[in-house]
Amino acid sequence: MQTIGLLIHQVLYIYSFFIIGYILMSWFPNARESSIGQFIGRIVEPYLEPFRKFIPPLGMIDISPIVAIIVLRLAGGGVRALFGI
Repeated sequence: MQTIGLLIHQVLYIYSFFIIGYILMSWFPNARESSIGQFIGRIVEPYLEPFRKFIPPLGMIDISPIVAIIVLRLAGGGVRALFGI
C-alpha cells in the first residue's frame, strides 16, 4: 500500500510542476501555442478551470494556479499521511 501512496504522491508532485511550467509559459510570447504548450495546456487547463470560476483575477494577475498548486500539495500531504509514507 505504501508503494501506491508513494506513486500517487509523486504524480501529484510532478503535476504541480506542469502547472508551474504552464504559468511560466505565459511570460513568453507564443509559448502556449507551441506543441509542448498545447500539450501542457490540455493537461493543466481542466484542473485549473474550477479554480478560475471561484477565484477572480486580481487585475492582470491570475492567482488561481497558485491556489491550485497549494491544493495539490495539501492533497499530497494527505496521501502521505493516509498511506503512512
